[in-house]
Amino acid sequence: MQRLPDWRLPPGVPRGAWDYTQLRSIADDYDAYHADNPLFAFEESVLAETFGEPPTLVGGVSSSGVIADLGCGSGRALLPLVRRGWRGLAIDLSDAMLDVVRAKADAESLPVECVCANLVEMTPDLVADESADHAMCLFSTLGMIRGREHRLTALRHMRRILKPDGKLVLHVHNFWFNLRDPGGPWWALRSLAKGAVGKGGYETGDKTYPYRGVPNFFLHVFRERELRRDLCEANLKVLRWLSLDVARRHALPRPWLFPSLRTNGWIIVCQKE
Repeated sequence: MQRLPDWRLPPGVPRGAWDYTQLRSIADDYDAYHADNPLFAFEESVLAETFGEPPTLVGGVSSSGVIADLGCGSGRALLPLVRRGWRGLAIDLSDAMLDVVRAKADAESLPVECVCANLVEMTPDLVADESADHAMCLFSTLGMIRGREHRLTALRHMRRILKPDGKLVLHVHNFWFNLRDPGGPWWALRSLAKGAVGKGGYETGDKTYPYRGVPNFFLHVFRERELRRDLCEANLKVLRWLSLDVARRHALPRPWLFPSLRTNGWIIVCQKE
């Protein structure tokens, strides 16, 4: 693992997120670890419905249709789309994860380009303007970015790389769902209070906890109004707002009934304005 001092960490990347992306063991067993995650099958159905078929097929391979996966991990969401004829653009901060994607793509001769990049620093020299027909940022990757201004920068880059009318699919976690956890109400109260003070750059919804060998993994969990505001400021128009059930197997039934407490998180379909 590449160990950097805190002052050299990339913008928006806290210590726990950096350590997570640099651990090769995380990448090597990523698919096995998440093999039974019910969210992934539902995400795949939403992606297929949202993106549809690639625009032009030549010899069974898309000549112009590109899907960008921002925080692609092992490529588990991108590769099924590439198998249907899209070309893939896999973007991640983890070289180890990209190695996994390359190996999978090479084994099936799939057209996937890999780019190692921090989503906050995804400049045009790394990913050109309007280079993707559609994009996705899943498994709460947006929440792994620390600081609202950094998250806004990442969202603006996501919009920038989309072609006109291109769609972006996001997944994030719901702040208020933590009330259901043991000690969750106290955490929520402390988070609201600390966020109001803002000491040390803390923002309401910032969490650190042990995860897969990383003692201080970072995740920001969102309130709906906060996320809608950020998407609006990034000039991304919301087309669908899907609330997830407790187990993240499907959309929340009766979403009008106490949605803040019942929603595990959201899958949001946006469009470039």
